[in-house]
Amino acid sequence: MTGIEKLHQEIRFDMAKKPVKQRIYLKPLTWVLSFPEVWKHHLKINKIGMEGIKPPYLLLCTHMAFIDFKVTTASLFPHRASYVVAIDGFLNREWLLRNAGGICKRKFTNDIQLIRQIRHVLTVQKTILALYPEARYSLIGTNAVLPDSLGKMAKLLGVPIVMLNMHGNYLSSPCWNLTKRNNRIEADMTLLYTPQQLVQASVQEINQKINQAFTYDEYRWQKDNNIIIDYPKRAEGLHKVLYQCPHCLTEYEMESQGSTIGCKHCKKQWEMTELGTLKAITKASDETELTTEFPHIPDWYEFERLQVRKEIEKGIYNTKLPVVVDALPNAKKFIRLGKATLIHSMEGFSLDGTFGNEDFSLKKPVLSMYSCHIEYEYFGKGDCIDLSTLTDTYYIFPLGSSFSVTKISLATEELFSYQSQAAVLEKKSAET
Repeated sequence: MTGIEKLHQEIRFDMAKKPVKQRIYLKPLTWVLSFPEVWKHHLKINKIGMEGIKPPYLLLCTHMAFIDFKVTTASLFPHRASYVVAIDGFLNREWLLRNAGGICKRKFTNDIQLIRQIRHVLTVQKTILALYPEARYSLIGTNAVLPDSLGKMAKLLGVPIVMLNMHGNYLSSPCWNLTKRNNRIEADMTLLYTPQQLVQASVQEINQKINQAFTYDEYRWQKDNNIIIDYPKRAEGLHKVLYQCPHCLTEYEMESQGSTIGCKHCKKQWEMTELGTLKAITKASDETELTTEFPHIPDWYEFERLQVRKEIEKGIYNTKLPVVVDALPNAKKFIRLGKATLIHSMEGFSLDGTFGNEDFSLKKPVLSMYSCHIEYEYFGKGDCIDLSTLTDTYYIFPLGSSFSVTKISLATEELFSYQSQAAVLEKKSAET
């Protein structure tokens, strides 16, 4: 039986099943799994305006590493919560996550069912709903784009809105190098809105305040707080995010080893210091003076974003890759479908292939996705992009080395921004 035939036969994850209020007998387990880890990192929780705030409320959390969930558990003690979790988080542990209060979501899909689930948790179960709206671990230690629908949802729910902005989690285990470091961590737990304040605020004002609350920069926090990370291989994997050389502009020829990152094309190298800054240590082949383009690591990432934006504004952005596709219809197992072609262009995503004797095609227009989810070395199978419908999630693994899933992620965000701005201008023009 071919992979696509197996996929057709699989029962999909039941997204409509009512969420379970976290079982009381699982509360001690969550504490046992969380507190030793956060104590090891000397977690400090700063609560601001939280006097008298009790469940139910919506907790908005930054998302940097797996330890986020443990910090959240510690911050909410002794209360329990329900969590929105991606489909792959349920893999081989659906019973446990459901009974721990987990609510399944396929990333970057417009899922009305999720709103019903969240309202059920808040209004019927009257507990806390923890949401990580960035929907993926931070790639470079700074905040990701948030959906515009967040403010509308917050206003609709009519419960207190609380922010949990965590610090140091990314530094302890960045998504491009999961080896754990033992740096200290903090969390700021802040009341953003009472129900009464939500009534008076506009959706635009709510979105603006939430976006401000989500602002963070892990490398700046590290430097400001003198957080020393002396792990010898602290830069290994950084080239997954910093894929374009800022000196010669060559893409996909960056490499990293130990505490250094370098360009194979122009031979320039930089060292990542124990305080998380970069300094050039080897000149490029055409360089007369040693200069450091971006001492602050996130600035390099934003430089890459600007380069992608320029391609989009010229109308020339296009990525075409041979890929291998796995599907995840439920929480049981991945199903290998086979080889296909992924195109990411000015029109959005197009995934096309023939699996068995069946033609397959998935289209995701630009304005259907404000961002996309990527993974580095996902389950040891390589870097991937995942694209979802309401019933299936496809994990797409590009073949070869002339690509960067980071660039595809940046392009998804910039294409959405570019076309959204164009649509607004077109509407204004039509009105006049």
